[in-house]
Amino acid sequence: MSKFVVKEIRHLMGKGIHTREMLKDGDHVLVAVSGGKDSLSLLWLLKERIKRVPIEYRITAAHVDPGFGADSAGHLESFFSDHGFDYKITKGDMGPKAHGPDNKENPCFLCSRLRRKVLFETAAGLGCNKIAFGHHKDDVIETFFLNVFYGASISTMKPVQEFFEGALTVIRPLYMTPEDIIRRYARIMDFPEIDLGCPTAGSSKREEVKKMLHHFYRTNKKIKGNIFHALHNVQKDYLL
Repeated sequence: MSKFVVKEIRHLMGKGIHTREMLKDGDHVLVAVSGGKDSLSLLWLLKERIKRVPIEYRITAAHVDPGFGADSAGHLESFFSDHGFDYKITKGDMGPKAHGPDNKENPCFLCSRLRRKVLFETAAGLGCNKIAFGHHKDDVIETFFLNVFYGASISTMKPVQEFFEGALTVIRPLYMTPEDIIRRYARIMDFPEIDLGCPTAGSSKREEVKKMLHHFYRTNKKIKGNIFHALHNVQKDYLL
């Protein structure tokens, strides 16, 4: 079973990279690592993939400690150092700031935006032309519903997205990979569980959407695939 999971996640990530032409010879990729299973899996898979592809690219791991006091920076610095990763760690206070009294409605959005700003600045400082995020297939689907419910827009995260007139490109190599496969892979690899200390973890709007979708997934195993394919099959003539 473990061999199947490893083979499957390599295949799905490789397919995502190839289909969207995410990586090219000479790329320097900043891999955003929050400390969760998704980003740690992405970091590991991108490193081992270098040995198996006919192009050369560099990766640098980057972590932004949001400042909740859980010392995710210290834990990840040990992980990066022990496994020979080039890395950059930044400590900030965007977590408590986003959870302040003036931003009770959606602290996750602000915290994420502030951390992403730091990652963009880090990429520019290190000369990285790409940033890789560990968002997976379930994230793509959940983001679609979040944007419909709370953003009043028909949109989701893109597998490849250029910024600053193409100077920096965001890639999501795991966008075709279901969360369950990543969870099983991370368990096989025995990755550490690194807590950011977020006081609202597990109670966000994303978690509400996730629970709603899981209810439908249990009733029909085709629903997840149908939603994902629907995002590739937009009938603009039948939208207002």
